[in-house]
Amino acid sequence: MARRAAQRSNSRAATLEDVARLAGVSIATASKALNGRTHVSATTRTTVLEAAARLSYSPNALAQGLRAVRTGIVGLLTSDLEGRLSIPILMGAEDAFGVGRTSVLLCDARGDAIREARHLETLLSRRVDGLIVVGARPDPRPSVGRDLPVPVVYAYAPSEDPDDLSLVSDNVSGGRMAVRHLIDVGRRSMAHITGDPSYGAAQDRAKGALAELAEQGLELAGGRVYFGSWSEAWGRSATRMLLSQTRGVDAVFAGSDQIARGVIDTLHGAGLDVPGDVAVIGFDNWEIFTTSSPPPLSSIDMNLETLGRVAAQRLSAALGGDLRTGVESLPCRLVPRESTTSG
Repeated sequence: MARRAAQRSNSRAATLEDVARLAGVSIATASKALNGRTHVSATTRTTVLEAAARLSYSPNALAQGLRAVRTGIVGLLTSDLEGRLSIPILMGAEDAFGVGRTSVLLCDARGDAIREARHLETLLSRRVDGLIVVGARPDPRPSVGRDLPVPVVYAYAPSEDPDDLSLVSDNVSGGRMAVRHLIDVGRRSMAHITGDPSYGAAQDRAKGALAELAEQGLELAGGRVYFGSWSEAWGRSATRMLLSQTRGVDAVFAGSDQIARGVIDTLHGAGLDVPGDVAVIGFDNWEIFTTSSPPPLSSIDMNLETLGRVAAQRLSAALGGDLRTGVESLPCRLVPRESTTSG
């Protein structure tokens, strides 16, 4: 193994991962040993330093400038332009870190890779203890890099690198939950109108809905999932198509709250009562749509604050040497309102 690691270092610059592998320790432990942090035994530190010397490992300039002590600052790097995702995650993270113990610095990259790289450099230069990275859509995104001097946790949008730790909402179980609720309130002929099919979340929510229907011995009204865009306009046009093609629909599961608002508008325009004739449930639990909808909209909540709290907990654990990897799915929750039941 040592020979293979040395051979790799001859063809490219050695990374912290190479050092950790050669020393037989985790990346977090290797980073602590090289940066002089506590909770590393003298024997382990010597082993890591010897591995770094054999590989001619040289930390980047930013890593060399970071202090070995905690600063009590964590960076939250997001591409969420509206803050609808990042703000709840930020609130959850701050709750978990505790008032007065850790400050969270929010940087919005606006979906721009160059801006994100600059924000990353700035956060590291501020000597943050760790990073939480929030994507703009729940699909895999590029990793910010393995060879960083601090632990990183991805929230909402998973990293493409399986060796990173990513926390995501379980959209499949959320789709199941929506259909199960509609069945529980007595509905049997359900349609599913959702957004952009290129979004993994749209596919996962539909997958969950179809699986639950199949288990209950029911078929999807309309015979297909109505994929389109994440907009009220699509909700309206898709509902018009649905009503013209299918009779007896008594429920609609909308892939987002925006779509659900359009669905309700068209149902009302067709003289149908919600939920008397057709029950409607959305997804996201976005208050600007759910509470102002006539009637108030039932929805599946992605539990973003919980996502933020768990991200903070995982980051704290990583700072203590417990560095996890892979994708961890967190459950959604049902928020029932009058659009599915008048009770």
